[in-house]
Amino acid sequence: MSDVDDLKWYALYVRSRYEKRVHQQLLEQGVVSFLPLLDTWKQWSDRRKKVSEPLFRGYLFVHIAIQREKIAVLDTEGVVKFIGIGKTPSVIFPRDIEWLKQLVREPDAIHRTVDALPPGQTVRVLAGPFKDFEGVVVRQGREARLVVFFESIMQGVEVTLSPDVLLAVAGAAPLPVHGAALLPGEISAVERHLLRL
Repeated sequence: MSDVDDLKWYALYVRSRYEKRVHQQLLEQGVVSFLPLLDTWKQWSDRRKKVSEPLFRGYLFVHIAIQREKIAVLDTEGVVKFIGIGKTPSVIFPRDIEWLKQLVREPDAIHRTVDALPPGQTVRVLAGPFKDFEGVVVRQGREARLVVFFESIMQGVEVTLSPDVLLAVAGAAPLPVHGAALLPGEISAVERHLLRL
């Protein structure tokens, strides 16, 4: 089996405020590293400046052959440990990495990060920049907040989107639209649109 076949994504936990430094060092070592960053505006008394901050404090992701590169990654200044069960690093699904990349491309939709999955309706997004994402929806008036949770690092991202682009995952209770419950057999506006395509 080649090294390419062994390449997988893993999550690293790093020292506080070392995310960018560790990311840069890993890149310089030839390690494929992904640090989800959000551009935000910071206000000081005398100025306002755009800064890039980690989406998840203390975490970044590497795409490595674990047997060959684990020690070199752990020896990087600022790296605390691989995230996993016991001493076995947990493999991160490529889908999760793609979702994270998409999330940071839509910073205006991100409301906050969370460290616990809230109770709620499990849904799938049917359209828009977060199409095919799955998560737990939290209702707030004419907007919905969807929590996309990454179990591998026990962190989630809450995004704001229209309730009309959400579909309840099979076996779950009907999803309310704009505060009103769907009647049996009723479909959402997005589903009607998709049926016309």
